[in-house]
Amino acid sequence: MKYKEWIKDKGWAFLLSILLPIGIMGFVYFLLGIYPGSEKTILASDALSQTSNFFASFNNALHGKQSFFYTWYGSLGLNYWSFMAYYINGIFSPLVYFFDNSQIPDALYLILLLKFGAIGGSFWIMSDRIFKIPQWSKLILSVSFALSGFCIAYSPQQMWLDGLIYLPLVILGIHRLMDQMKPVLLFISYLLLFLSNFYMAFMIGVFSFLYVFCRFILAPKRYKKTLIPYLVTSLLAGGASMVTILPTLLDLKNNGESLTELNHFFTRDTGIWDIPVKTMVGVYDTSKYGSAPFLYFGLLGTVFCLFYFVSPKIQLKNKLVFGSLFLLLIASFYIEPMNLFWHGFHAPNMFLFRFSFLFSFLGLLLAGFGLEKVTKEDSNRILNVVIGMIAIYLLMVFLANRRRYDFLDKTSVMASVVLLILYLAILLLKDRWQGKQNFVLILLFVVFIGEMTLNAQRLVGGIATEWRYPERIAFDQNYEDVNQLVEWTKEENDTLYRLANLDSSSRNESFIHGYSGVSMFSSIRNRHSSMYMNELGFRSTGTNLTIQYINNTLVMDALLGIKYNLAQNDPNKFGFTLKKTTGKYGVYENEFALPLGIVTDQGIYKKDVVKNQTELLQYLSGKKDSFFYFSEIETIKEENVQVEDHDSVLFYSKTVPNKLRKITYSVEVPARSQAYLSLYGQGAEVDVKTNVNGVESWAGLEGTGQYYNLGYYDEAKTVKVEVSFTGDRVVHLVKPNAMFINVDTFKEAIEKVNEKSVAFKTEGRTAEASVNLVKDQVILTTIPYDKGWQAYVDGKKVAIPTFKDAFLALPVPKGSHTIKFVFIPQGLKIGATLLLVCILLFIVYNWYITKKSKE
Repeated sequence: MKYKEWIKDKGWAFLLSILLPIGIMGFVYFLLGIYPGSEKTILASDALSQTSNFFASFNNALHGKQSFFYTWYGSLGLNYWSFMAYYINGIFSPLVYFFDNSQIPDALYLILLLKFGAIGGSFWIMSDRIFKIPQWSKLILSVSFALSGFCIAYSPQQMWLDGLIYLPLVILGIHRLMDQMKPVLLFISYLLLFLSNFYMAFMIGVFSFLYVFCRFILAPKRYKKTLIPYLVTSLLAGGASMVTILPTLLDLKNNGESLTELNHFFTRDTGIWDIPVKTMVGVYDTSKYGSAPFLYFGLLGTVFCLFYFVSPKIQLKNKLVFGSLFLLLIASFYIEPMNLFWHGFHAPNMFLFRFSFLFSFLGLLLAGFGLEKVTKEDSNRILNVVIGMIAIYLLMVFLANRRRYDFLDKTSVMASVVLLILYLAILLLKDRWQGKQNFVLILLFVVFIGEMTLNAQRLVGGIATEWRYPERIAFDQNYEDVNQLVEWTKEENDTLYRLANLDSSSRNESFIHGYSGVSMFSSIRNRHSSMYMNELGFRSTGTNLTIQYINNTLVMDALLGIKYNLAQNDPNKFGFTLKKTTGKYGVYENEFALPLGIVTDQGIYKKDVVKNQTELLQYLSGKKDSFFYFSEIETIKEENVQVEDHDSVLFYSKTVPNKLRKITYSVEVPARSQAYLSLYGQGAEVDVKTNVNGVESWAGLEGTGQYYNLGYYDEAKTVKVEVSFTGDRVVHLVKPNAMFINVDTFKEAIEKVNEKSVAFKTEGRTAEASVNLVKDQVILTTIPYDKGWQAYVDGKKVAIPTFKDAFLALPVPKGSHTIKFVFIPQGLKIGATLLLVCILLFIVYNWYITKKSKE
């Protein structure tokens, strides 16, 4: 009976708070051609190259194909526990278990819609316990938060949305603790928040602390006794979350980028109208650089938030305290140090003002408190608020800088004004038509749903225009072909090997297919190994967010153990032989690929040795040959290009716009040589297309290596290569030349190294090998160094000296030994202990304060 009464009184609103956001977003995506099984997918922006591949790897882990602690499939190897803490630990992520990796776009579509619904549902739960307002009001506030500007505009980064699910529950938990001395909800909400995404947890943690402080300021005598319970509950929740947070913080400390330097006091590319313009319906500028914060939380929410500050029924001190919190958030948009603080003093790479959802949340929270005070007598005050909003919106049309606000169109202005007038009319009718309340509420909801749908449609349209929702073919075009060949290579090997796809779908393709490669694009990465890999010719510059395999040499293919290349065309590399074809792809086996380990000596630890691939091969082989030699090349044809020589740096600019710049070079290749064209320089958003013997290939000028493969030639030959530059920017190149590897010298050196090779068998988070040494030596591996690695020789734990902080290298005494590396994320054991201890302590503490409050 109670259940039926709850459904009748409240349950319908709770269900609608979940179903309406799901339904509205599902409808908007459907209009765009996105639905389960559709050709168009939800994978806009980084969702295609990152999220889809990362969730596929998580699916592999759920099915027992890899460890939850370490993955061999993130570049050369990666701390997967920390990786999950940022990208994957959402409450709905395990649902990928029920999907095949080829269906990941559909899994992410479902998970995203569920997150929209969960955000609405959690806000309703908070509203139902905090606000004394009708259910229709709670429903409007809940849907407004779920479909706020931040939620929709930043939905391609769906790992951030989990924080918004827990934010209302955290605030409700604060109210329950401060008002009733009940800390359980706050503890659970904080714990789940910290475990789901440490990045958003930081922002919400700071905001919730400020919220507690605001409530304390308003009633210090009443809430003084709750401060210690709040701090204890927060610290215990934080301590319990250390099972994820501590390993992640240590990983970031070891591999994270340096803090952003403060060069400006005021945030660049902001304007005085940013806040009002982004509260309007359907305003999307960009989620790249130069954007205004996404603040929209519904026109009704904005009306009653402003009513909170103009109503005499709200005490002045409440207005001042919560107004100060609002001002702090507003100041954070415009003052760069405050802006950076919310981002952990790391400037965001696009998707700016990632804390702006707090503005929307606070606005709706105060709107709820404002709605509690609304009566018939407030009609004129609401009228004034609406007129004021309309005046500001119309004023912006005439006063706002059109260059800054060129994204503000008539549709958004007119829609906002018309909707405000409709809302005002409906609210006035509600007071006058007492006998037709149901009709008025239905009318109100029709307009409200229309507003939410219009806003969602325009924001999603903005994402589609800026980032593009790709066709499914962009994700799975060659999935089956590549997957079959990767599985074949796994069947052919019982020790770790590495593979590179020359025609990959993304830089993170290795995650989805489960092979160890080189390329990766991720915010969680091993920077030290990537920096050394950059010195070895694999392009990974700046903060090492990316590392690319293509455009390196045979030497690194051999030393890194790149045993296979997948390609749609013969890569024409010395030692690579076609083994199998499937569809468009062939798998080419490298006969010179070395295993994971190589025997060397203590000299490898010296600071200034093996700084590049030539020195590394010389040291490991004991040969002093150069391996590489260079020659000039002849330019035989230029098309649509103007070349200027500036002290050996050539500037290539266009003579005719909207047409490719093309240069044809002639290269004299000696016999028995692997030939390369060296193109090293700068050109923002410039791709290089090379055509050698009719085979075309593409590479980013700044994002990939400099050695463009011209092929292997058994006999001397003149090779023509056509180079085209895309984009409109001026291209800066060090004078191009040709580089050659004498394959006989190369083969001899690799064979010398192979005599000292050590094959490792990897499984989960371990790597194991057996060696028989005639003297004390060092086993150098190409496993990325991480402080989570532990080494054992014959079962006895030994220290691991660092080799440039890049690779694992272990001194081993003479004789026969078994070497084993075991990965346990640094801090995990302490974090797991804290999880158990803090949960037990909280249980005891909750019992204590419950007993004390009863007494």
